[in-house]
Amino acid sequence: MTASHNRIRSVVVVGGGSAGWMAAAALVTYLGKQATVRLVESEEIGIVGVGEASVPYMKQFNNGLLGIDEFEFVRRTQGTFKLGIQFNDWGALGETYVHGFGKIGQGIGPLPFHQFWLKLFLAGHARPLGEYSLPTAAAPLGKFMASPANAPPDSPLADIAYAYHFDAALYAGFLRELSERRGVQRIEGKITHAVQRSEDGFIEAVVLESGDRVEGDLFIDCSGFRGLLIEQTLQTGYIDWTHWLPCNRAMAVPCASVGPPTPYTRSTALKAGWQWRIPLQSRVGNGYVYSSEHISDDEAASTLLANLDGRALADPRPLRFITGMRRKLWNGNVVALGLASGFMEPLESTSIYLVQSGIQRLLGLFPDRDFDPQLERQFNEESAFEYESTRDFLILHYCATRRSDSTLWDYCRTMSIPDTLRRKIEMFRRGGRYFRTGDEFFALPSWVQVMIGQGIVPTGYHPIVDDMPEQALVEHVARVHRSIASGARAMPTHQDFIDRHCRAQAM
Repeated sequence: MTASHNRIRSVVVVGGGSAGWMAAAALVTYLGKQATVRLVESEEIGIVGVGEASVPYMKQFNNGLLGIDEFEFVRRTQGTFKLGIQFNDWGALGETYVHGFGKIGQGIGPLPFHQFWLKLFLAGHARPLGEYSLPTAAAPLGKFMASPANAPPDSPLADIAYAYHFDAALYAGFLRELSERRGVQRIEGKITHAVQRSEDGFIEAVVLESGDRVEGDLFIDCSGFRGLLIEQTLQTGYIDWTHWLPCNRAMAVPCASVGPPTPYTRSTALKAGWQWRIPLQSRVGNGYVYSSEHISDDEAASTLLANLDGRALADPRPLRFITGMRRKLWNGNVVALGLASGFMEPLESTSIYLVQSGIQRLLGLFPDRDFDPQLERQFNEESAFEYESTRDFLILHYCATRRSDSTLWDYCRTMSIPDTLRRKIEMFRRGGRYFRTGDEFFALPSWVQVMIGQGIVPTGYHPIVDDMPEQALVEHVARVHRSIASGARAMPTHQDFIDRHCRAQAM
């Protein structure tokens, strides 16, 4: 048990935005009785706000960790719901698939459903894999609902996995209100530099332009790409993954909505990268993530503007980045979150998740003022594993392509990939097997959907499948298909669900 006199009494969050206010909200919720939580930000410094799409973990973070009412959150952030991501032209031009959340079909015994599906599919007797997962089947139909409380346990409606699309700036403002109500003190000001302790290099205080010092025991660096504390002050170092994830720039622009919001994010592969489409209640967020070696900024902006559904509501905003991560996300008495910790392009909407996961990890390993190095080491090992496994999943989208219509896709198709990823692909290609490593975030349904969706079709299946009589196999797969189709038909439209439960005020 930690002696009370040695507890951390003061936490300083450096930087606002969604990362800073997520950290402040969680810390004040769980430390408010024993530590002050202050957040330093300047209204003069812009917020990147790239991520406006999430993964299902966000519901757990908002509802479970912070006690936020789901429908209030959706209303306040102009939010919509997300069943998955539609990928267009990634495997080959003209191909499309949906990476949906939640499970695929119904497994039997020790085997997942896709193994039974594979036997029939390879023989030409099964429908596309996406028709056996409720989110994947419902998304293109524009259907959505949360699981009703009275759904039978064996119904596909009983456990609908979903995430959100939302305005990141509105989310930051929403969390700021919540945080300040719970006791966070916001300090307005630009930080000029940090002061380090002479004996160990720990951060003692940050100094504002006004000359004021903000002292603390623990500092959370949410200062964006600059990494004001973790890099500019502590010079922690950065691991560059551009050779595997070659896109290094983005253009972002909102446009007017031209129809009801889709319950999915759309990602369309283009010659020099890919374009995202994220529907909100008030507008649609769009962006072109690209490689500067393969297209100019001006051409990227023109391409993006030419591929919008509706009228552009602003000029394209440029963003430069290097995909990778800090060598340590926890260094001394500084923990980096968000863009200060590293950058994963928003292909699978992991940016917000990595912040929330980092916050959860910090709460679990929360130190006292001695800063036990074992806690720091554990945090950094878990963080590195999470970043690297997420990196591999993103690389899969690029390397599993048959496109040869541009120099970028030629490079991606033929590039060497991490051994960790190569082994996963080879094992799946031989017999449809995938085994989750440790606590990696993306589980079997995600890997199976993306590999199958992009043309990595196994040459065989698990031998246990042959123990099931042929007719029983056919009936099981058909029964799952009927159940999923029936569930999708029963769902209201996405727009109807929003109108009924969480319609936002017009902006």
